[in-house]
Amino acid sequence: MKNKKSKRLLKAFCVFSIISFFLFSCKPSYEIHKKEYQQAASLISDGVPDYSSLYYWSAHPEKKDPSDSTPSTIMSPRKALLADVFFIHPTTLTDKQSEGILWNAKFNDADINLKTDYTSMLYQASVFNGSCRVFAPRYRQAHIFSFRTKDTAEALAAFQLAYADVRSAFLYYLKNENNGRPIIVASHSQGTLHARMLLKEFFDGKELKKQLVCAYLLGLALPASELQYINVCENEKETGCCVGWRTFRKGYVPEYIQNEKEKTSVVNPLSWTTDTLRKPRSMNEAAVLFRFNKPYPKTNGAQISGNVLWIEKPRFPFSFIDRRKNYHAGDINLFYMNIRNNVAARIAAYVAQNPASE
Repeated sequence: MKNKKSKRLLKAFCVFSIISFFLFSCKPSYEIHKKEYQQAASLISDGVPDYSSLYYWSAHPEKKDPSDSTPSTIMSPRKALLADVFFIHPTTLTDKQSEGILWNAKFNDADINLKTDYTSMLYQASVFNGSCRVFAPRYRQAHIFSFRTKDTAEALAAFQLAYADVRSAFLYYLKNENNGRPIIVASHSQGTLHARMLLKEFFDGKELKKQLVCAYLLGLALPASELQYINVCENEKETGCCVGWRTFRKGYVPEYIQNEKEKTSVVNPLSWTTDTLRKPRSMNEAAVLFRFNKPYPKTNGAQISGNVLWIEKPRFPFSFIDRRKNYHAGDINLFYMNIRNNVAARIAAYVAQNPASE
């Protein structure tokens, strides 16, 4: 009896310690770079971006940035990067105090740039660096409040400004960097809103579609009828197609998705198919979660259900304290190695079909 009580106390202490660490640790580790970012931002006046300057890119092949990082335990031999990824990052402008006041991020906001680079670039854009040159523009992203405000006019204007920057960056990339190379378009959350518009404007039924390896459109709905000439991928090596998913705990569908009237395309990142069969944990090659250099294999399976991707509770150290049902933040991280290897497989298939692209 005494042993059981001791175990319960020890477990409670562990839970308290872990929660305290995550909730009350003073500052994110990337704060050590803050002065460097502040110095760079002090030389910039907010306004129309100049994408010929590396400052306006969160990730770029000609600068050293967090997207260059690779988890140390999955280092792979250096090889020729035969394709480019144009990655559009999710919302990092989330400050509650600026809701309804600041509708778009500013280029000279050192805190936002730092946060974007050491969260989205490190944990998301890096998944592509084994096979691609990574291009990820800074843009005047809309505040997270824009997604839920009743002031639809202000929200629309914020999203339009954000897309104007993304579009400008992509045009600069096409003119100055692409040189006919295969392209992957990738995005998460707000980034996917802009990526869908980019695909419609530049790829769907257009000449540029010939260069499209795949579009990874994650974290936001991918309406089945939105793209006319870019199909949803049906297998792991299909090219010129798109994939998308939104991740939730099995059995949970948030109300806003229940109210969706249009069918959303969903691909299972463990099998790269659209069937509704559950794929087991054993197919999950590795997730990259809190510790970038410590991938966790077999964290979770996955199953398509309606407009969403369901997973069981992931297994990782101290996951017993995880009570969340919405895994939006882990859409990429939970399937990190599956995505990384799939990017390589699709590029290899594209090059085999288009030998001149080598």
